[in-house]
Amino acid sequence: MEKDGGERSSFVVGLIENRAKEVGVAAFDLRLASLHLSQFIETSSSYQNTKTLLHFYDPLVIIVTPNKLAPDGMVGVSDLVDRFYATVKKVVMARGCFDDTKGAVLIKNLAAKEPSALGLDSYYKQYYLCLAAAAATIKWIEAEKGLIITNRSLSVTFNGSFDHMNIDATSVQNLEIIEPLYSSLWGTSNKKQSLFHMLKTTKTIGGTRLLRANILQPLKDIETINARLDCLDELMSNEQLFFGLSQVLRKFPKETDRVLCHFCFKPKKITNEVLGVDYARKSQILISSIILLKTALDALPLLSKVLKDAKSFLLANIYKSVCENEKYASIKKRIGEVIDEDVLHARVPFVARTQQCFAVKAGIDGLLDLARRSFCDTSEAIHNLANKYREDFKLPNLKLPFNNRQGFYYSIPQKDVQGKLPSKFIQVLKHGNNIHCSTLELASLNVRNKSAAAECYIRTEVCLEALLDAIREDVSLLTLLAEVLCLLDMIVNSFAHTISTKPVDRYTRPEFTDNGPMAIDAGRHPILESIHNDFIPNNLFLSEASNMVIIMGPNMSGKSTYLQQVCLIVILAQIGCYVPAHFSTLRVVDRIFTRMGAVDNLESNSSTFMTEMKETAFVTQNVSERSLIVMDELGRATSSSDGFAIAWSCCEYLLPQKAYTIFATHMENLSELATIYPNVKILHFQVDIRNNRLDFKHQLKDGPRRVPHYGILLAEVAGLPSSVIETARSITYRITEKEVKRMEINYMQYHPVQMAYRVAQRLICLKYSSQDEDSIRQALQDLKEQYADGSIGLAIKHNSVL
Repeated sequence: MEKDGGERSSFVVGLIENRAKEVGVAAFDLRLASLHLSQFIETSSSYQNTKTLLHFYDPLVIIVTPNKLAPDGMVGVSDLVDRFYATVKKVVMARGCFDDTKGAVLIKNLAAKEPSALGLDSYYKQYYLCLAAAAATIKWIEAEKGLIITNRSLSVTFNGSFDHMNIDATSVQNLEIIEPLYSSLWGTSNKKQSLFHMLKTTKTIGGTRLLRANILQPLKDIETINARLDCLDELMSNEQLFFGLSQVLRKFPKETDRVLCHFCFKPKKITNEVLGVDYARKSQILISSIILLKTALDALPLLSKVLKDAKSFLLANIYKSVCENEKYASIKKRIGEVIDEDVLHARVPFVARTQQCFAVKAGIDGLLDLARRSFCDTSEAIHNLANKYREDFKLPNLKLPFNNRQGFYYSIPQKDVQGKLPSKFIQVLKHGNNIHCSTLELASLNVRNKSAAAECYIRTEVCLEALLDAIREDVSLLTLLAEVLCLLDMIVNSFAHTISTKPVDRYTRPEFTDNGPMAIDAGRHPILESIHNDFIPNNLFLSEASNMVIIMGPNMSGKSTYLQQVCLIVILAQIGCYVPAHFSTLRVVDRIFTRMGAVDNLESNSSTFMTEMKETAFVTQNVSERSLIVMDELGRATSSSDGFAIAWSCCEYLLPQKAYTIFATHMENLSELATIYPNVKILHFQVDIRNNRLDFKHQLKDGPRRVPHYGILLAEVAGLPSSVIETARSITYRITEKEVKRMEINYMQYHPVQMAYRVAQRLICLKYSSQDEDSIRQALQDLKEQYADGSIGLAIKHNSVL
């Protein structure tokens, strides 16, 4: 489409963000007629993920919205483009051009792939930002380049963040990452939590946001993951460091990361025209930010003292880049020249207002001193008036609360009011066991007090102009400080706290390999084990040579819990946290796909089966080599023959992929896959039958399910006539007899290949083993002796013939 055949970039990129730190990117390649959509949570206030994508695309044009919808603590994508991509043509389009509904329609019509393959039918709500960016980008290209894109011709791909694992919206719901399933049905007293709620012991707003962003998009970089795990190792082995950091982090205000954004923008110069109530509010916020910054910088030496002897790379790097950086002391000194040293960040409304009014040292500005005197006089008059009412109306328990919206008001216990309140009291409102009210005198004093405070704010900002300019020069340092505090809050107050509250060695450090197996020894469900003390652990082993596990067992045997458990352990490991297992070694996962649950989707007019098929289409079309696929009961929502056929064919489609797949099913026939394909392993959940009752052991065992006709057993318990039960048993016996014969034939035919494959699998595992040379040599000798009877030679010969 683009005539320019040189090395110059041919991308037009649309950018949009929301206040939840999500960024949508649409990159249109004019040369290849392809559209790359990305949507991710921006975990860095410096927009590192967005910058990485823009650096990758090296766009000719960047399209943005006119208004700054930047989240707290961030500058906004429009300013980002101005600051870092000044040489790139920037196009500002009206917010109405960024229409996600129109974007979805355009992609549906123009994309070469079917909508189900792209996931738009099921997940368009999750991708709404990048769809909005796509609508604006396509509109601009059509208008400026004079191009018409033919239907079904556009190559569309969806990428999450390059540095993070991608978990789609359905999987987030199925795995109970943010909210527990059916929480609205259980009510607020439900003990079951989500992974986010379990880990949400962070103390700051920024730490909580960072935690949420991490569990929605876990890391993929092994070096970064191991740096966090090394930090956790040190915290778990050094109690003094752990408790010291916990105490010091409490000294920093909770809103540190949120308010630092006020230093990113310079307001218009103060003139008489802009002086007013609205501007006073802006001034108040700015002063509050200065006080908060002063409080944070006052706590920095305490952090430096705790981290001085830290050994792990992460903590040592924080000490070097933040605690030893003299510029923070310089900013603190500059603030100390203007701001009174006794001023501290406060959360109580009237205390905070007083601190803000008296933030600047006395004697710097005469008009400010006059405004302060007026503020003090009105505050004193308000308290004197309250004392007068206590005496005049015999109300000794009258209190004088304050809030920012209403100002001062009176709170009187109902038991002190005999009959009606005197007519002097107005705006009477019952509030629990108290009565809230005011008077005309108090209302008048409130207005004067608020006006005096507003004058203090405006005069204070005038005094702070030079200081603000100096702080803005080092705003990158403040951003770094905010990010460091959020990271420490997440690691110390969430990860380390969660591990420390469990019994010793219940959580262990996961190990990572580039292409090794996924092995979990005695893994447990991180959420359910806190509810059930006798939770039974289970193992998992997946490798390139054995990349599919089929799990069988009746309802309530533990299949769905196990599938959830594996995914949550992987997520915990890749956010850099210990996992609930005796031992674990993992290959980094880039995408988690889940197909679980059976519900109709009324919004998209889809039956249970149609919803299943759309979700399965999304998995099969987007699977990558490093994906983890979890499927529960595929095909059960249609006829048994069609369901079995679809389940079998999906397994065969996924088997040649290098992705790891865990497939839970009731269909006994699927166990036949293991007789044909050597990379399939069959497991089952142990169930004993006692007095025609199923006794669930929740223990995973090798081999096919060994519960004979549990469905008929349950039917018998439910009270079906004995003649029906006997007929069902007869039919099942005849079907099973045919299946057993067919499986025996398959076993004889494919046994030699299976033998050779198992040797190869053992050799691959030894290749990635961390054991010493002697142990590996012994394992090789054992392997040689085990297959020295000639059967392995026959298998290899048979395999070469095939």
